[in-house]
Amino acid sequence: MRAFVIRRILILIPTFLGITLVVFATMKLIPGDPIIALLQDNYTEELAAELRNKLGLDRPLPIQYGIWLRDLFSGNWGRSIISREPVLDEILRRLPITMELLVLALLFALLISIPIGVISAVKRNTPVDYGAMTFAMLGISLPEFFLGGLLLLFFSLSLQWLPATGYVPFFQDPVANFRHLVLPALTLGMTRAALIARLVRNSMLEVIRQDYIDTARAKGLAEFLVINKHALKNALIPTVTVVGLQIGYLIGGAIIVESLFAIPGIGSFGIDAILQRDYPMVQAFSVVAASGFILSNFLVDIVYTYLDPRIRV
Repeated sequence: MRAFVIRRILILIPTFLGITLVVFATMKLIPGDPIIALLQDNYTEELAAELRNKLGLDRPLPIQYGIWLRDLFSGNWGRSIISREPVLDEILRRLPITMELLVLALLFALLISIPIGVISAVKRNTPVDYGAMTFAMLGISLPEFFLGGLLLLFFSLSLQWLPATGYVPFFQDPVANFRHLVLPALTLGMTRAALIARLVRNSMLEVIRQDYIDTARAKGLAEFLVINKHALKNALIPTVTVVGLQIGYLIGGAIIVESLFAIPGIGSFGIDAILQRDYPMVQAFSVVAASGFILSNFLVDIVYTYLDPRIRV
């Protein structure tokens, strides 16, 4: 197990370096000049040349990349062009908010999808199955901005049960924190729940046809134990892959949801940086979002070894 984890960690290093190279190259290809965005009305050729020299933007691209990579690992992520605040401080301030939202969204997705998928497979071709798959199809079809708007209109503006926008830190008021995050988390989680539910159903249908399931039933085990102890664990192996990938896609969905519900997390931070052409912020957001994909895939590999120890070799 230890050797397996070490191999996976070693693979992360070149993967991360490749991501930084792609992010750096992409930022250089984006139209626009960050110096113009920084100087705005004070722009002159002399000031622009002086600032480019100060920021190292007049050096060859490989040297710029090396300096940026060095600063990235040393914690010097530069300053925002717009706010002049340290980029790393902005990331560290906003990242816990987004992480809380993503964890809650994934928890909602799993709590909704796994029971629906299992029940749908066990009750195959019954009204329960048809109803569950209809829900799944609706969930996949509705984009986050539309579903979030519906939830906001119904629960916040019409019923006034939940706040429409804003964020309250967990340690300041846990109840208010949950009330502010429940609608954004449901918005993010429902689409993933629909996708995972369909996958769980299909995996369960394959597993419950296997001989060892018939053997477990022939031994007289209760159907509840057969489904939950023998079938579900094996059915979750392909599901784990999708769940791991969905963690990465949740970061992308957070851009829309956090903007819609005015949550000051990484997602709204990223879209503001893009709209304002704040290049240091955009680079930091891109690296953090891509690192989320890497980390989620790494965790998927570890969970695989628990569900199926044969994968270790």
